[in-house]
Amino acid sequence: MRKKIYLDYASTTPLDKDVLRAMLPYMKGEYGNPSSSHVFGQRAMAGVDNARSIVAGFLGCELEEVVFTGSATEADNMAIRGVADKEKPHVITSVIEHEAVLAPCQELEAQGLATVTYIGVDEDGIVNVKDVENAIKKNTVLVSIMYANSEIGTVQPIAEIGRMLKKVNTKRTRKILFHTDAVQAVNYLDCNVDLLSVDLLTLSSHKIYGPKGVGALYIRSGAEIDPLVIGGGQEKGMRSGTENVAGIVGFGAALLKVQDPKIKLHRIKIRQMRDALIKSILKLIPEVQVNGSLKNRLANNVNVSFKDVEGFEVVVALDQRGIAVSTGSACSERRHEPSHVLLALGRSGKDAMSSLRMTLGRGTDRQDIEHVMRILTKTVERLRKKRV
Repeated sequence: MRKKIYLDYASTTPLDKDVLRAMLPYMKGEYGNPSSSHVFGQRAMAGVDNARSIVAGFLGCELEEVVFTGSATEADNMAIRGVADKEKPHVITSVIEHEAVLAPCQELEAQGLATVTYIGVDEDGIVNVKDVENAIKKNTVLVSIMYANSEIGTVQPIAEIGRMLKKVNTKRTRKILFHTDAVQAVNYLDCNVDLLSVDLLTLSSHKIYGPKGVGALYIRSGAEIDPLVIGGGQEKGMRSGTENVAGIVGFGAALLKVQDPKIKLHRIKIRQMRDALIKSILKLIPEVQVNGSLKNRLANNVNVSFKDVEGFEVVVALDQRGIAVSTGSACSERRHEPSHVLLALGRSGKDAMSSLRMTLGRGTDRQDIEHVMRILTKTVERLRKKRV
C-alpha cells in the first residue's frame, strides 16, 4: 500500500522527532511550575529561558523582547489590541491578512474604538509601499502587514515598508509601530527584526515542526503595548498564565532546527519540487491559473485555480486517494466560501471557489510530486466531465 502524501504544511507540520525528544523531560520529570522558587520550578524556568534565548538569537533581538503566547492568533491579537488601545487610534493593514489580524481590526471598528484602512494588493497579491505611506494619518498608531501570505505564498516587501516607516517616524512625535505576522515566513525567509525594521513580529511553533499551542510575539524595547491576558504577571507581565513549559521547550528546539545547515539545504530541493509541480500543472492540465506571484513566493507554496472545478471537490477526491491538500488556510476552509485573498486579487467568486493549495515540506520527495500529478490530472479531468 502506497504511503499517504501530505501537502498541507502551511496548515500545520508534523512534530519533529528531535523536538519531541527535547520536550519529553519537561512532560515527565521536570514538571515544576516555572514561577516557583524551589529547584523544581527553577529547572522548568531554565527550559523556558533556553527557548527564549533561541528565539531571540533567531530574531536578532534581546531576551526580554520575546513574549511566549498560547498561539500565533493570540500574538496577533495582542499586537493589534495592545497597540490600538489608545485614544482614537488609526490602524493600517492589508485586505489579504490572516483572520487573526483582520478579525480584531474589524471588531475594534465595530466597537468604535479605532478606524482601520485596508490596503489593496495588485494581481499578484503584493502590497504597494507607497499605498501604505499614503494611508498614514496623524493618529496612525500601527501598520500590520503579513510577511508571507498563508494561502498564496506571496512575500511582501516588509523591509521596504519598515524603512519607509522609520523615515516617517523621524518627523512624528508619536511613533507608528510596525507589526508583521511571520508565521509562514520562518521556515524560508530571514526574520531578523532589525533587517526588517519591525517593532512587533508574530511566530508560531506548529508551523515549524514544533508542538501546537505555542506562539510568540517579539515586542521591540520601548514599544508601548498593553497585555491581553492579565492576572499572574508571567512573561514580565505581558502574558499572564503558567507557561506551557514543554511546548515552549519544543518551540525552541524546532526553531533551532530551522537554522540547521542540512535543513537550509533541503529548502532548495523544496523550491525545485515546487517549480516542477507548477510546471507540470500548467503543462498537463488545461485552463488553470496560478494564484500569487511566481517571483515573490514562498519556496513551498503552490496555489492554482481550475476552471469549472470546485476546489473542495478536488480536496475530497485527493483525500480519498491518500493525498492531503487544502483550498486555503485551515482556519477558513471549513466555512466553504470564496477566499477573501483570491477575491482581493480580482478573482471572481467562482474562480476563488476553484482554488487548490498544495504546500510542500521536509517529508516531500520527488516521487510524491510525480504521483500527485498523475492523480491530480485524472481527478480534474473526471470532475470536469462530471459537470458537462
